[in-house]
Amino acid sequence: MFNALVVNKDEESGKTSAAVTQIGLDDLPHAEVTVAVDYSTVNYKDGLCIGPGGGLVRKYPHVPGIDFAGTVEESADDRYKPGDKVVLTGWRVGEAHWGGYSQKARVRADWLVPLPEGLSTRQAMAVGTAGFTAMLAVMALEDHGLTPGHGPVLVTGAAGGVGSVATAILAHLGHEVAAVTGRPETEEYLRGLGATQIVAREEINETVKRPLEAETWTGCVDAVGGAMLARVLGQMKYGASVAAVGLAGGAGLPASVVPFLLRGVNLLGIDSVMQPYANRLRAWERIAKDLPMDKLEAMVQPATLGDLPTLGDAILKGQVKGRVVVDVNA
Repeated sequence: MFNALVVNKDEESGKTSAAVTQIGLDDLPHAEVTVAVDYSTVNYKDGLCIGPGGGLVRKYPHVPGIDFAGTVEESADDRYKPGDKVVLTGWRVGEAHWGGYSQKARVRADWLVPLPEGLSTRQAMAVGTAGFTAMLAVMALEDHGLTPGHGPVLVTGAAGGVGSVATAILAHLGHEVAAVTGRPETEEYLRGLGATQIVAREEINETVKRPLEAETWTGCVDAVGGAMLARVLGQMKYGASVAAVGLAGGAGLPASVVPFLLRGVNLLGIDSVMQPYANRLRAWERIAKDLPMDKLEAMVQPATLGDLPTLGDAILKGQVKGRVVVDVNA
């Protein structure tokens, strides 16, 4: 028997409850690879799956946790053998499938990637889906011409998980980073990650009648969406790109097509869930090379399985800064 965070739903009231519970190997889903989990983490989706479900969880009881890193215990697939260190992000694990908030997990081999050389399982979960998404966003911007030295790169929602890692990566690569936050108390934290400019959220989160403003940003990683994204599109330099990674400010986009037509602005959608294997490897290799580990450590707050119900609620309220690393064995 081993510990897992199990979420149950009362069918009459529709309310969910989460608690650390003992389960066995026979309770795990049928799949090719069994992993002894070392660490997981907390993302916005995890908050939904721990709490109200958000339409992500198909059936209960459920074990959330969309990320995990650990060691292969058993494998029916030749790509992995006992003792191999592996990472999992995405593939709807922790949503439609049981996830990483457990001391053991069983998943399809196709969903795993080898732990990159130079990263520990703990560091991999300090990165997690948020950091993986941030790296995908940076890579997409680079693929569309972003290079250092041509002006500031904007990062919205900068104190969150994706924004924190994007800020650190971009600064490490030599970019001038302008970090948007609605929490003034995070300024020192963001400057510590490498931000050279702090932009107050209220300066940029309302739409304006003008479809174009002064050309300001040479690139953008946007975790907010909504009115802020619409506003930012009109502030991009000619030919610049915005990588859209989130919707913390809403799923709507009250924007004009004018920035696309008159300035050649690109809006790049970033999906981390169904990302092909080759690009996953490319992103993780870049993370190991281009994310400063001291900056990564500065983002981390530790947690245990027992902390997850409280943290899940907090992340839904925008109260979690940086990255949470969950030691499932603590």
